[in-house]
Amino acid sequence: MTHPFRLDGRTALVTGANAGIGQAIALALGRAGARVIAASRRPATETLTALGPQGEALMLDLSDPLAARDIFAGRRVDILVNNAGIIRRADSLDVTEQDWDEVMDVNLKAVFFTTQAFARAVLARGGRGKVINIASLLSFQGGIRVASYTAAKHGVAGLTRILANEWAGRGINVNAIAPGYIETANTAALRADPERNAAILARIPAGRWGRPEDIAETAVFLAAPASNYIHGAVLNVDGGWLAR
Repeated sequence: MTHPFRLDGRTALVTGANAGIGQAIALALGRAGARVIAASRRPATETLTALGPQGEALMLDLSDPLAARDIFAGRRVDILVNNAGIIRRADSLDVTEQDWDEVMDVNLKAVFFTTQAFARAVLARGGRGKVINIASLLSFQGGIRVASYTAAKHGVAGLTRILANEWAGRGINVNAIAPGYIETANTAALRADPERNAAILARIPAGRWGRPEDIAETAVFLAAPASNYIHGAVLNVDGGWLAR
């Protein structure tokens, strides 16, 4: 009987696997037995060193939303983690079309077309697949000064649901994780600001910032057989932030 939380014999592709949450997910999938393709636009040297022989590098720049259209040809991938993303901060009155388009291309358009290419390959071989999208608390909230990011992450939640509706009966699970405030390079400035840090912690019932590993282990669950009957879910991994 297959262990419900093991990924032996499976291959996962993780975008943005060179650092932060993407790196943690890649390593956790590897620990669970998966072979991991670490896809990123910068070398994922540290990730690949930690993965050892279970890891494979793939240079992939998703500023071209169709960059992944051919990567699944001749390469069996069972699990896709759409983690790569960017953010641009500005008052909504000052957002430029270029900034808007850059964020939407990486955070939403590339997610759709990468997932489409993955699903075509899975269905063509008559297999099963798991898709894990990285959403955000801003898939549910508005935020401030991140209009394009908020719009894209709302879109990721919507894509997760529609693709689950279309593919659940065809052997592909599509789910998402909505991370809360996580200790990464992107949040270093917030954590270094005593007032902002205190305000954030005051709202988190768990009383601490999340760690990349908190997201990574949730990704293992969604990639593993244990989650086979979960479709279209957006799981909040936020220490209780949204419950507050």
